[in-house]
Amino acid sequence: MKNRLTFWPATLWIAVTTLTIASAADRQPNIIVLFADDLGYGELSCQGNPEIPTPHIDSIANNGVRFTSGYVAGPNCSPSRAGLLTGRIPTRFGYEFNPTGALNEEPGFGLPPREITIAEALHDGGYNTGLIGKWHQGGTAKYHPFRHGFDEFFGFTHEGHYFVPPPYDGVTTLLRRKTLPGGVKGRWIGKKNLHYHDILGNEPDYDANNPIVRGGQPVEESEYLTDALTREAVDFIDRHDDKPFFLYLAYNAVHSPLQGADAYMEKFAHIEDIHRRIFASMLANMDDSVGGVMEQLRKSGLEENTIVFFLSDNGGPTVELTSSNLPLRGSKGQMYEGAIRVPFMMQWKGEIPAGQVYDKPVSSFDIFATAAANSAGVTAPKQVEGVDLIPYLTGKNDGAPHETLFWRQGGKTALRHGDWKLVRMGKRLVAGKANWELYDLSKDISEENNLAKSNPERLAELVEIWEKMNGEMSEPLF
Repeated sequence: MKNRLTFWPATLWIAVTTLTIASAADRQPNIIVLFADDLGYGELSCQGNPEIPTPHIDSIANNGVRFTSGYVAGPNCSPSRAGLLTGRIPTRFGYEFNPTGALNEEPGFGLPPREITIAEALHDGGYNTGLIGKWHQGGTAKYHPFRHGFDEFFGFTHEGHYFVPPPYDGVTTLLRRKTLPGGVKGRWIGKKNLHYHDILGNEPDYDANNPIVRGGQPVEESEYLTDALTREAVDFIDRHDDKPFFLYLAYNAVHSPLQGADAYMEKFAHIEDIHRRIFASMLANMDDSVGGVMEQLRKSGLEENTIVFFLSDNGGPTVELTSSNLPLRGSKGQMYEGAIRVPFMMQWKGEIPAGQVYDKPVSSFDIFATAAANSAGVTAPKQVEGVDLIPYLTGKNDGAPHETLFWRQGGKTALRHGDWKLVRMGKRLVAGKANWELYDLSKDISEENNLAKSNPERLAELVEIWEKMNGEMSEPLF
């Protein structure tokens, strides 16, 4: 006897198949990670800054949650990105330091191929995956984004890139120079929108052997880079809005070099300090770009089926950019809160209540864990140290997502355990010569009152926890 199913009408087969696909898709929300570069804790409107409006970034918090204690994996670009991508403390697998310039192309520098990234996990679960923007996880073939789970890549592989290359058409540019024209000190203001200041040596050679590429091939890019990255992101969403996708949009704004597009420089003409005006222009430009991405989600009808995260890779380098971390202490490259606590927010319309402010510590590790836990067919590796944030944001779990967080970069190290913070700011090779500092973040978010001497028992407790965790870490790979 023939199987009855062979006699089903073709239209019924199509209907059943379509229903099956739709049901699976409903269980696979799109994931977008909007990753700013060097954006300080205190710079967004929703973080308390009235000077630079950021309505589009703020809207993510308004439609979801703003984390006031959102942490990243490292105090600077490359380790932080390694932690986000793997959901792990990067020091566990030797990814400790932040190579720049030509070191990006050293054969030993890059995210180890054995590490499983969020892109690989989502790709293997049926997602289309795209990286647009900054990679900074190795500049040689072994470490290409394609070899870490990404289907598409448009961007660059080193730590930075000019937004507009020479002759700097359409922008005002302020570059660092060790020696200014004519022996001027402080700042040299030109007549043709190219200016210099003498802080922190010379501007790094960001574009040396660091082209904008599509896939693996260099391309000529004429748009201001923030706009170009947004153009590519909008196109990626439009092309993949019929299937689950993961988009990692890693802006290089507001990282140096300081270049403000003409239209935004006019918008902030009331800011007299040109240094600050360019920064404001760059941030407002990025905010409008985030708005473009969110608008495409709405056009594609995906706003309620997409988890969107926005965060920065580390705190702002205030002297270099004016990027403020207030009310936090410190800046990029340190282990104080201003380096590792960042603007951090997410939305998932219809799934998490809107307008929340969440004060308990969360981590960039949680992005991997949250994406995997809420996507059918996706499994996070056991070594992922993040947690699914959804139960905490819907009230199903009233505990703390993380009791303990750990950081190490040579002699600089930190530990947060509950509300207590342990810090040591030693140099790379002489860590033991630096003293431990101890802060109660519940009362002292700015880390002004070092309690190491007045609270030796608490200090000893945290040092013991730090030593145990430090013993689990690997030696640096580079």
